[in-house]
Amino acid sequence: MVQKTYFKTKDYCKVKFSFKVEDAETVEILGLNSDWENSVLMSKKKDGSFSADVNLPKETRHEFKYLVNETIWLNEPAADSEAPNVYGGSNSVIVL
Repeated sequence: MVQKTYFKTKDYCKVKFSFKVEDAETVEILGLNSDWENSVLMSKKKDGSFSADVNLPKETRHEFKYLVNETIWLNEPAADSEAPNVYGGSNSVIVL
């Protein structure tokens, strides 16, 4: 799930990412702000889901993927859209 909170007086949008996948020990978000090197580590909740809050600039578009247990790449089912990537798959897309 991706939840967007816009602020009238700010030039950014607060985006809350929530993701649940079975047998996950770690979940990271990669690709935000076109940064595929530095991940956003998501916090594990008691119910087994993971979440992270990220401030992203308004009026921008971001491709991203979740990296589960440092080995499995997954898309966000509730993303605004998907875009093809250079590996023959797709990336999740959010538009702010």
